[in-house]
Amino acid sequence: MPSYLGAIGTANPLHRIAQPQIADFMAQALALDEHDTRKLRALYRVSGIAHRYSVVPDYGRANGEYTFFPNTPDLEPFPTVGQRMAVYRREALPLATAAVRATLRQVPDVAPASITHLVTVSCTGMYAPGLDIELVQALGLRPDVRRTCVNFMGCYAAMNAVKLADAFCRADATARVLIVSVELCTLHFQKSPGEDHLVSNALFGDGAAAGLVQAEPLPNGAPSLALQAFHCGLEPDGHDDMAWHINDFGFEMTLSSYVPKLIQRGIRHLTDGLLNSLPVQLADIRHFAIHPGGRKILETIEAELGLTPDDNRHAYHVLRDYGNMSSATVLFVLREVLAHSSPADYGAPVLSFAFGPGLTMEAMLLEISAGSALAGHTHEQALTPAQSTFTQQPSAPVLSVH
Repeated sequence: MPSYLGAIGTANPLHRIAQPQIADFMAQALALDEHDTRKLRALYRVSGIAHRYSVVPDYGRANGEYTFFPNTPDLEPFPTVGQRMAVYRREALPLATAAVRATLRQVPDVAPASITHLVTVSCTGMYAPGLDIELVQALGLRPDVRRTCVNFMGCYAAMNAVKLADAFCRADATARVLIVSVELCTLHFQKSPGEDHLVSNALFGDGAAAGLVQAEPLPNGAPSLALQAFHCGLEPDGHDDMAWHINDFGFEMTLSSYVPKLIQRGIRHLTDGLLNSLPVQLADIRHFAIHPGGRKILETIEAELGLTPDDNRHAYHVLRDYGNMSSATVLFVLREVLAHSSPADYGAPVLSFAFGPGLTMEAMLLEISAGSALAGHTHEQALTPAQSTFTQQPSAPVLSVH
């Protein structure tokens, strides 16, 4: 029997910054001349991103008003890893907690004390005792909840968290697994005009997502995603084209322009590897949840698999409204799939992809499933995301919660 990914909640920091504002910050920070500034602004215009969220307000401010970067023309002394991790530790917990509470509001019958497993995911910050232990205390989880941390794997890491949760639930039908992904990508801005850094600075934003996995679908008619199958592929030729390293002044992303070509070369093989042993063909699939690593990646997959932009609409919407939030992003896309499903979609397969260093390509097949009962909330009531703000404590930042 499959396990089910049901309620998915998301949260973002207070600071929602338009892409052109971020481009202006970058041009100033990199001291670009007029010609290179025009090129940079063109890159931001074609990114497919309208705005991104950040725990750092500076990206939407002029020099002289910065609170994280130095108010100097060259941003020196540039923030160290230690300074960036101090912000991560301060901001990650309230953001993750808000995403969890947005999840649990959708399942009022699930008490925090009934959670048996906690899987935390992040590649943009680490400390110990870590986020997992702080979440146990902040949420009132049982002290004996089984904790697993998935760290530093990159954008595909949430797929591994879902696989772990699925394994826990298949081994124990009473398991309730809470997945929490939090990524503060914008802490790692690199003051470099290199192509890799220009591209990554144009794409990444901050966000958190949480999901509940259990051995049965949600009650009251709310749809869930039945976890059907997983498959992983590697393109070793891309070892140096997508990478993530800890250096003296932040975590540095390598993201070369060759990545879409590597994905193009491997995506059909990845899809076939997932579907070959299943009674599902690509032609049967009309719902997709593809990690929007960038507009070019989405377009490349469409061309290779014969998809349309409408097939990919959920990924484009997330890319437009949030940018690439590393591991949390695919959960935002899956939330869109659930939020826009209808009873006519019950039983329909969903194909999901995510990518990361290695070059790693992960695939997952899910199925939209009806809730275990139709009493209580209507389908529309269960799916309407709560738009509110959450403050964990008086000193915590206000968060955008969905």
